[in-house]
Amino acid sequence: MSVVELTGVTTRYGRQLVHDHIDLSIRRGELLALVGGSGEGKTTLLRHIAGLSTPTSGEVRLFGERYDEGPYRTRRSRRQRFGMLFQHGALFSALNVFDNVAFPLRELGGLHEDEIHALVMSRLALVELDPHTAWQMPAQLSGGMVKRAALARALALEPELLLLDEPTAGLDPDRSAGFVRLVRSLHDSLGLTVVFVTHDVDSLLALATRVAVMADRRILACDTPEEIMCLDHAFIDTFFRSLRQRDEPITPWMR
Repeated sequence: MSVVELTGVTTRYGRQLVHDHIDLSIRRGELLALVGGSGEGKTTLLRHIAGLSTPTSGEVRLFGERYDEGPYRTRRSRRQRFGMLFQHGALFSALNVFDNVAFPLRELGGLHEDEIHALVMSRLALVELDPHTAWQMPAQLSGGMVKRAALARALALEPELLLLDEPTAGLDPDRSAGFVRLVRSLHDSLGLTVVFVTHDVDSLLALATRVAVMADRRILACDTPEEIMCLDHAFIDTFFRSLRQRDEPITPWMR
C-alpha cells in the first residue's frame, strides 16, 4: 500500500494553473525528493499532502484514506501519523525549545507533564541536541540547531511519514551534510517514509531513493537519481549541471 497517493491533483489560484492533473504514488519506506523550477508548486504539493491546503480538484490519500475521510477521531489519528519540517523551522518565537517540541504532545492531550518531559528530552537526543538546548529560545539558536529543534517537534508524535521543505536551505556545507546524515539515520532507525523538497543536488543524491521532477505543471518523471540524470530535459540538465562539471563523477546513491 502506498503511504501517499495523489490522483489527478489540479491546483488553481485564480487564473494561475499550478498543478495540472498530477499523479504520484509514494511507497512505504522510501526517500522521495521533489525537485523543479521556481514556481512549479513543490511546496504547495507538500502542503496538499499535509492537509494544510486543498487542491482545486483531484484526490490526496494518506495511508490509503482521503485526508478528510471519516469522523473527527479518525482524521485526528491520521494527522498524528505524519510530521512536517517547514523550510525555516517555523518554531514559535515566544516559546523555548522545550515548549516548542512539547506543543503537539500537549495538543494531543492525555499525557502527564512528567511524560511530556521525558518524551521531549528523548526527541532532542534523537536529533543530537544537548539537553540544555531545551531551555533556550529560538533566537539563541544557530540555523542548524533551529532545523534540529523543528525536526524534534516533527517527530514528537512518532510519525510514520516525514515531510521536509528545503531541509538544508540556509545551512553551510558542513551543517547541511550533518543534517542529511541525521535524516538518513532517522529514516533507517525509525522506518520512516520521507518526502522532501530540495534545490540542493548533494543533499538529493545523499538521500533520495527516487526523484519526482516537477515541470510544466506536472510530474515529468519519477525514478532513481541515476535514471533521472539520463533524461533529456532543460530543467534536469540545469539542475545537475554542477554535478556533471565536477572532475570526478559523484554517485553517492550507490551506497
